[in-house]
Amino acid sequence: MTHHIPFDHMHNFMTDVFIGIGVPEEEARTCADVLIESDKRGIDSHGIGRLKPIYYDRIVHQKIQQATTEFEVVRDHLATAVVDGHHGMGMVIAKRCMEMAIEKAKKHGLGMVVARNSTHYGIAGYYPLMATAQDMIGISGTNARPSIAPTFGVENMLGTNPLVFGFPTDEPFDFVNDYATSIIQRGKIEQYAREGRDCPEGLIVGRDGKSKTDSKQILDDLVKGEAALAPIGGIGEETGGYKGYGFATVTEVLSAALQQGAFLKQLIDKDSSGNRKPYELGHYFMAIDIQCFCAPADFRKTAGDIMRALRESEKAPGAERIYTCGEKEYLAGIERANTGVPVNEALQNDIVTMRNELGLDYQFDFE
Repeated sequence: MTHHIPFDHMHNFMTDVFIGIGVPEEEARTCADVLIESDKRGIDSHGIGRLKPIYYDRIVHQKIQQATTEFEVVRDHLATAVVDGHHGMGMVIAKRCMEMAIEKAKKHGLGMVVARNSTHYGIAGYYPLMATAQDMIGISGTNARPSIAPTFGVENMLGTNPLVFGFPTDEPFDFVNDYATSIIQRGKIEQYAREGRDCPEGLIVGRDGKSKTDSKQILDDLVKGEAALAPIGGIGEETGGYKGYGFATVTEVLSAALQQGAFLKQLIDKDSSGNRKPYELGHYFMAIDIQCFCAPADFRKTAGDIMRALRESEKAPGAERIYTCGEKEYLAGIERANTGVPVNEALQNDIVTMRNELGLDYQFDFE
């Protein structure tokens, strides 16, 4: 049975879990901030559901990630910088990188910071929204362990590689297109598996070129290289799969070439001897100061007018409404403010396991 946990209680719990596994307190709060923002926005694939498998287990059990973050600026030149995260906390690395990009944009109009040797940084949209809050355009992306097959291929080569833009608007929410360049991302499949649901047909391709739907089997097959995600547009060229393939490649290059980081199969978490190793992810962050082009209020008004025109355009028969990027997440935040974070039985077990292993003093209403 699914229970709902208030945001403050969940945020405090996640913060204390991060502290309990060695993350410094301020950095632990940053990590919890990113995860709870995902839960608030209804992005259930990247919130509390990722705390144990993506962070806790990799630090405590697999020992392929550092709880403390050594943030090293290896190259700094006016509007640009290159950072080495030394396998620390991806959310900490990413937030500091975007802060640097924003500060550089304030001085030079544009700022771009890239990172190497990082780890999973949560929802990509968190970082462009840092820029929009300061009247800037924000852009971010990251590579990831191989999941997507190139068009006409069946081998997982590219990560889910989001390419995310944030624009400030004059509406209660800013535009942010926070999604993977595959039709479905691994986190969503993990969510299906927790809920005992199959994946829809046509999203995953096996080595035989046929679609796969068993969520738990897909997760195993992705690790073994026996399955791959289809890029946005689908399998083959007829429905435009080459477009998603191209966008995924753009993010792969921007996440690896500028910072001279790992890419494609180098991002697998095992070395040539089969031993576990860090994922060595790369990220990129851009901030563009709008006031260098026009008054920020004018930009916000124009961007808002575009969104409103799109939503007010003619709807398909039977459709209730048209949405723009960021709107559904904004509405989810309003709804969840009253209900909290939904936690199914599998997540309840993860929460209890982490609490008990760390000896934390927390009680939840599902117990």
